[in-house]
Amino acid sequence: MKHIKSVLAVFGLLIAFSFAARAQAVSLVSLDGEKVNITGQNGKVVILAVGATWLPLSKDQVVITNKLAKKYAGRDVVVYFIATDSANAKSKNFASNDEISDFAAKNKLGVTILRDSDGLLTLKKFAIDQLPSFVILDKTGKSISEPFGGIDPKNDISIPISKAIDKIL
Repeated sequence: MKHIKSVLAVFGLLIAFSFAARAQAVSLVSLDGEKVNITGQNGKVVILAVGATWLPLSKDQVVITNKLAKKYAGRDVVVYFIATDSANAKSKNFASNDEISDFAAKNKLGVTILRDSDGLLTLKKFAIDQLPSFVILDKTGKSISEPFGGIDPKNDISIPISKAIDKIL
């Protein structure tokens, strides 16, 4: 009887850990319909450029995003642009997948675009309080610092982002 209770207790713990790990996973869908677990990238550093096509500064964010993607190409780094545009056609911040794709093409965005309609998941999970922002996840999928927010033409935000990435690579 004691043996059965021990086995059941261990089994219960395994199930609990499994659910806890799944609850922490953050998955979004690409414009191609592929589900991407951004916090489970198997030993890769993840750069999340969180923005919206309607933001004037998102064009500048694309430049920085492409710069970071080029700098870390061929290394254990994955870069995503997360579009927080609303998927609700009645919203003033609505953008269809085609409109987001057009934004990417027009601005020559060279990374995978993920959709977080209204940003509810991403903004809450990573405590983002302004757009555009960048979030860096370490090789275990945890945020390494507060989000890098705001884009100022006088200060190159890619420099502190690169320094943070270089520390964990």
